[in-house]
Amino acid sequence: MAGLDVPFTGEELDALRERAAAEGRSVEAFAHDAVMAVVNQPRRLFDEAADHVLKASTELDGRLA
Repeated sequence: MAGLDVPFTGEELDALRERAAAEGRSVEAFAHDAVMAVVNQPRRLFDEAADHVLKASTELDGRLA
């Protein structure tokens, strides 16, 4: 598996460790999931918008029928 070396300030790393610990997860797992959430966000936002439009269209079609 490929790796990535990401620099953090001491304060940032402390905050990351605290947040990961609060969720009972490793720093690596927490950071990985946080980064992937941002990477996938545009797709998620598009999917949510598409779902909204489809639901609204279905409701409108039902009222017009």
